[in-house]
Amino acid sequence: MAGFRSLAPKTRNLVVAGGLSAFVLGVYYYTMRAVGGTDELQVAIDKFEETKKQDAARNSSSSAGGS
Repeated sequence: MAGFRSLAPKTRNLVVAGGLSAFVLGVYYYTMRAVGGTDELQVAIDKFEETKKQDAARNSSSSAGGS
C-alpha cells in the first residue's frame, strides 16, 4: 500500500480505473456466460409445444379417419 501512495495522482487514477474496469468486465463476462447457457425454461416450453403439436396432429388424423 505504501508503494501505491508514492505514485503520481494520474498514475493512481489509472491503476484504480484499470482495476475497476477489470472487475466490471469480469462481472459482465461471468453474467453473459451464466445467462447464455442452456435455458431450462425455454427447453421445457419447446418440449411442451412439440408435444402439443403431436397431440393436435394425432387428434386431427384420428377424427379425419373416423368420419
